[in-house]
Amino acid sequence: MTYCVAVKLKAGMVFLSDSRTNAGLDQISTFRKMIVYEKPGDRFMCLLSAGNLSISQSIREILQVEQLKDADSGEPITIWNAKSMFDAARVLGSAVRHVYQRDGESLKRAGVEFNVSMIFGGQIAGEGMRLFQVYSPGNFIEATPETPFFQIGESKYGKPVLDRVITPETPLDEAAKCVLISMDSTLKSNLSVGLPLDMAVYQTDSLRSDRIVCIDHHNPYFRMLRETWGQRLREVFDSIDHPAWDGRPTDAPLMEGSSRHAPLKKITSPQEKLI
Repeated sequence: MTYCVAVKLKAGMVFLSDSRTNAGLDQISTFRKMIVYEKPGDRFMCLLSAGNLSISQSIREILQVEQLKDADSGEPITIWNAKSMFDAARVLGSAVRHVYQRDGESLKRAGVEFNVSMIFGGQIAGEGMRLFQVYSPGNFIEATPETPFFQIGESKYGKPVLDRVITPETPLDEAAKCVLISMDSTLKSNLSVGLPLDMAVYQTDSLRSDRIVCIDHHNPYFRMLRETWGQRLREVFDSIDHPAWDGRPTDAPLMEGSSRHAPLKKITSPQEKLI
């Protein structure tokens, strides 16, 4: 399993991925799931992948040389000369289908599902930043102001903090902190996601990034964040009143009756019916 998350903001973009790959409890390996394509001053693109490792590695290899024919000029479009991130995402979708056509039937006969999902985002000179989630058939959707982040892999543990914090106006450093907390929540609850992490932070219109880091158990910022987040969560939890069951005075009574629903009826004998 894996966990990858990417956020698109007005200030820039944040990408984060873990590196654990497992085929059972006793077959755990480390493989990076992030790759950055950069031509300074022209384009910055980041690709995150989850799913079957052999499939995602093949797609990444083919993406380097995959071409689409331009409908107007007939010239080949690659990720290196695409004039828009949309066209670059189309090239990635074509690479996914290329691998499926080559390996899909063989995998099916071996009982292996063609399972891959990807996040692809960045900026090409002449247009704004764009962020896409790409599915196994090669189709994709694009992030919007209403949905400014995508997750793939083991996403459920890290989603609540993203929902509460991330908006298009979130500052870049705040978003980086938020996705790291999202990853920490996932690491805490799921053993199939593990360190080290790869993180890339991109600033709007820079068309390059020097904020790329590998985070392991010894990273001082991530260790501080994990300890502080756990401690502050406990402090907030302790500051909330316990439910009052005995009728004592409280500003937030739990036993107050509902105007629409009666309390659950207890069954007290075999003769009583459920309905």
